[in-house]
Amino acid sequence: MSDSKPATLFSNRNFKLLFGGSTVSALGDQFTLVALPWLVLKLTGNPAALGLVLAAMALPRAAFMLIGGAVVDRMSPRRVLLSARAVNALCVAILAVLVLSGGVHMWLVYVLALSIGVSTAFAYPAGSAILPQLVEPGQLRGANSLFMGMRQLTMVAGPVLAGVVISLGAGGQHALADARGMGLAFSMDAISFLFSLASLAMVRIHSDRHPPRPVGGLLANVAAGIRNVWSDLPLRAFILYAAVVSVFVGGPIQVGLPVLADTRLDLGAASLGILMTANASGIFVGSFLSGVGTRLAHGRLGLMVLCIDSIAGLTLAALTLVHSTLTGAVLLACVGLLSGSMQIAMYTWIQQRVPQEMLGRTMSVLLFTFMGLGPVSAAIAGGLLKLISLTALFAGAGFTLTLIALACMNSRQLRNIGATQPLANST
Repeated sequence: MSDSKPATLFSNRNFKLLFGGSTVSALGDQFTLVALPWLVLKLTGNPAALGLVLAAMALPRAAFMLIGGAVVDRMSPRRVLLSARAVNALCVAILAVLVLSGGVHMWLVYVLALSIGVSTAFAYPAGSAILPQLVEPGQLRGANSLFMGMRQLTMVAGPVLAGVVISLGAGGQHALADARGMGLAFSMDAISFLFSLASLAMVRIHSDRHPPRPVGGLLANVAAGIRNVWSDLPLRAFILYAAVVSVFVGGPIQVGLPVLADTRLDLGAASLGILMTANASGIFVGSFLSGVGTRLAHGRLGLMVLCIDSIAGLTLAALTLVHSTLTGAVLLACVGLLSGSMQIAMYTWIQQRVPQEMLGRTMSVLLFTFMGLGPVSAAIAGGLLKLISLTALFAGAGFTLTLIALACMNSRQLRNIGATQPLANST
C-alpha cells in the first residue's frame, strides 16, 4: 500500500499522476480503436480481414497474458506497464507514418497488430495490479469508479472525435480513401502515449522499493495462479461464464459494428464513432448506478449479472432492425447502461477477494477471457459474414447471450456471488 494515508484520492500524488496520464492515453486509444478497423475495411473491403487483424492481436495476447500476469507478480507492475506502453506507442507511431506516407500494406498491419497484442498481454495485468498499491483498501472502490468513469468519458468523446478527424481528412492525393484522416488519428494516439509514459515515470509504488521475492520458476508461478483461480469456486464460475460470453458474443459485436456503419448507415466512419460513443455513454451512466443495483440485489452480484445479461442479449438482437445511426446509438446506449451497472461491482469484488501476491495472475486469467478469446471469436465472425447476413450475426449473438445467461441461473456458484464474501485462500 502507499506509505501515506491521504484524506482524498486526489491528495495522493501518485494517484493523480497515474490518473492524469491514463486519461490522456485512454482518449488517444479511442482514435486507434476507430481508425484501425476503418483502415482494414478500406484496404480490403473484406470483413474477414478485419476479423483476422483482431485475431492477430488476440493470439499473442492470449498466449502471453498468463505469463504477463506472472511477471507482474514477480516485479513492479509500474515498470512492466511503462515498458509495455512504450512498445504500444512505437507501434502506433509506425502505423501513422505508414498510412500518411502511402506505404501501408496489410502484411504490415498484421505485423503491428501482433506486436500490439504481445505488449498488451503485459500491460493489462500490470495496470490492474497498480491501484491496490496506490490507495488504501477503503478507497479502492472509489478509485475503480473514477477510472471506470474516466475511461467511459474518453469513450464518449474519443470515437466521435476520431470519426470526425477521419472524415475531415478524406481526399487529398492518397489512393487509399480517408488515408490522411486515419493517419492523423493514429498520430494523435501515439502522442497521447507520451503523456502516459511521462506520468508513469514519476509514479512510485511499494514494489518499486520492495519488489516481491520470486519463488519458483515463471511457468510454476503461472500454474499456481491458475490453481488459485480454479480452487475458488465462485471466482472460477464467473471467469468460465465470462469466457463463454466472450466467445459467443464479443467477436460478432467487434466485427459487426464496423460493418454495420460501413454498409447500412449514412455517416461512414462518423457513424461508427457515434455508435461507440453511445455505448460508452451508457456504460458511464450505468457505472454510477452500480451501487444502487448492488443494494437492490442484496449483494447477490452473480444474480444481478445474469439478469442484466439476459436483457442485454435481447437488446443486441434488436440491432438486426437498425438502418439509422440514431436507432443504433439508442440500442447500444441501453446495452452500455446495463453492462456498466455491474462492471465496477464485479471488478472491485475480485480485487478485494484475491490476495495481492496473486492479483496480477488472477487479473490476467480474467482479462484473457475478454482480451484473448473475444478477438479470436471476431476472426470466426468475420468469416461467417461470407456465409450469413449481418442480420443473422446480430440475432445469433444477442439471443445466444440471453440463452447463456438464463441457463447459468441454474449454477448456485454463479447465482450466489456476493459483494461481502471473504478473501480466497492464498496459494
